[in-house]
Amino acid sequence: MSRRHRRSLQIAAATALMVTAATACNAAAKNDTSADSAKSGGKTFTLVTPDAVGQNEFLKLAVSGVKDAAKQHDGSQKVYESTDTASQQQNVQAAVDAKPDVIVLVGFEFADIVAQQAEKNPKQQFLIIDACTTKTFENVSCAVFREHEGVYLAGAEAGLLSKSGKVGAVDVLDTPQFRRYSDPFAAGAKKVAAKTETSTRFVGGQSPFDDSARAKEQANTLLSKGYDQIMAAAAAGNYGVFEAAKAKGAYAYGVDVNQCVSAPGTVVDNVIKRTDVAVEKGIESVLAGKTGTVSYGLKEGGISLTGLEDGVDSSKCVIADHKDVLAKVEKLRDQIVSGELKVDDPAAS
Repeated sequence: MSRRHRRSLQIAAATALMVTAATACNAAAKNDTSADSAKSGGKTFTLVTPDAVGQNEFLKLAVSGVKDAAKQHDGSQKVYESTDTASQQQNVQAAVDAKPDVIVLVGFEFADIVAQQAEKNPKQQFLIIDACTTKTFENVSCAVFREHEGVYLAGAEAGLLSKSGKVGAVDVLDTPQFRRYSDPFAAGAKKVAAKTETSTRFVGGQSPFDDSARAKEQANTLLSKGYDQIMAAAAAGNYGVFEAAKAKGAYAYGVDVNQCVSAPGTVVDNVIKRTDVAVEKGIESVLAGKTGTVSYGLKEGGISLTGLEDGVDSSKCVIADHKDVLAKVEKLRDQIVSGELKVDDPAAS
């Protein structure tokens, strides 16, 4: 599982309270200039990633978002792919030196760097995706996600599909911020099946974000008690949850990107973050002079389920075989979007 996936879960929890998760930075990078032909009068956008894009769907969506923004404004875009902590600062400096209309950065790794650069370059506009700076700057905009809305829908799927009436979750830590990946899962299941029994196990330990063995152990504890649907919110430990579920003929749910391809026949669906939507809409807001923090959920299209997106039939997700369940979940989504149904956010208090 990619470093980006592991960190994304950490980012989401931190930004739930609108604080930065922290980082330090330095220098070295890969610069993608494949679409760097500026058009006269067009806008220019630069994207800086915390890791190499490669096959990382989370980052690939961000690249797609900045490319779409460039097309819409008859402009150009450039992508700087960082390879380590040191390269992030160098890439941001290179982006600042180029003076594009908007510099887009993905992840909490850039919070401190942007804070420094924003103060030094007040005329440069920055857009941070999935994180924010601790201090507010007029030239820094932030795009954060309401993951708990998607988790609620995944929970509804679990409640509808469970044969044992027991739905659980394996979460990284027992804190309000991280419970937004487990509490809404239980709430969604009980919404569609009131008598559903729910429970959450926490990875904890010295390395909660990278402990696949411990995550698998927690999943097995639930499975041994008859839980047959498990939300996997254990970051890099998700593979351990998938392995445990597969061995017992149970089912699991992924996060951030389509993890069904990692365990076909075991992963039912995924709570996905549409970073492309956040990038594209975020750039539009910045260009319109609307800076600040914007939260993206189901209504804005920033959070969704793989099952509710185009291409679900080829996603390798179990939910593709349950159109009846998807129809019911779509109705719940519409109720959340309209405001008729409110999903409690454990990190909001």
